[in-house]
Amino acid sequence: MTGVTFMTPELTPKWVELLSELAPQSGVIALLVNPNDAPSAERTIREVQQAADAKGRQLRILKAGTESEIDAAFTTLAHLQIGALVIGGDPFFSSQGDRLAALAARYAIAAIYERREFATAGGLISYGPSVAGTYRRAGIYVGRILNGAKPADLPVEQPTKFELVVNLKTAVALGLTIPPSILARADEVIE
Repeated sequence: MTGVTFMTPELTPKWVELLSELAPQSGVIALLVNPNDAPSAERTIREVQQAADAKGRQLRILKAGTESEIDAAFTTLAHLQIGALVIGGDPFFSSQGDRLAALAARYAIAAIYERREFATAGGLISYGPSVAGTYRRAGIYVGRILNGAKPADLPVEQPTKFELVVNLKTAVALGLTIPPSILARADEVIE
């Protein structure tokens, strides 16, 4: 697909902000990235590091590009007693949403992810572009190309709708109270 962006790196400061509100006691935040997509991972690391610094939080970087590396990353999180995790946006992680949510629950880690599927699978919170809305924009873009427009002449489409999904069941299981300011902004609250 060309001409459409999910704006993942640009969203990372918001992820850190939301996670800081949800787990204010956590002085250390971890970031899980896929090293197999080095340019994107490096940019995400930079963005999250800046956001963590701005919030006065230390940042630990964990890398996983396979299922076994995901398991190892969560073992490391538990060993280091890190209770807050930003899961970087990545197609591999998107395919592992159920696994990531289950591991975050098993290890009692407050985690945020870009796709709503993470929260609906039992993850704590997600914030990111509406996938359906973004795909709709991609369809319009393809329609323009099929009608003769040159892709090089078309601007890159950015998301116009973002979704904040909070899973209250998971918050209760983690012993967290979701601040009213987050609940008021949520597009969906799973009870």
